[in-house]
Amino acid sequence: MALKAVCVLKGAGETSGTVYFAQEEDSATVHITGEIKGLAPGQHGFHVHAFGDNTNGCISAGPHFNPYNKNHAGPNDKERHIGDLGNVTAGADNIAKIDITDNVISLRGRDSIIGRTMVIHEGVDDLGKGGNEESLKTGNAGGRLACGVIGITQ
Repeated sequence: MALKAVCVLKGAGETSGTVYFAQEEDSATVHITGEIKGLAPGQHGFHVHAFGDNTNGCISAGPHFNPYNKNHAGPNDKERHIGDLGNVTAGADNIAKIDITDNVISLRGRDSIIGRTMVIHEGVDDLGKGGNEESLKTGNAGGRLACGVIGITQ
């Protein structure tokens, strides 16, 4: 039986969306789908942050989910934060359609993302290759446009 989760993204501006997560019982792979509206065309950093706290807007979500103190990187890099999902791309219609498969995040166990916050950023995630200290922490993805807590669903 698959474990499923959902995240409703809301921001101070026009940005909003819904993201779905599914993980089969005997699989390490999580399939992420959904869409985010109200984005400027182009790439936007897409990360799981450490805390399921949005009491002070998206800033309360804390840093990227990184329990093993690794450097920030891209989703296909061997060493990365658990929460590093790279970028999603919005088209000319200001909508990013999400279809990602990831083997590092999980909906089960010690590294579960359930109860943490999903954040969509205003800028492009440089995947840790920006050549400065901030790149190795955040990918220089800029401000947080919208966020939401990831919760279990049917």
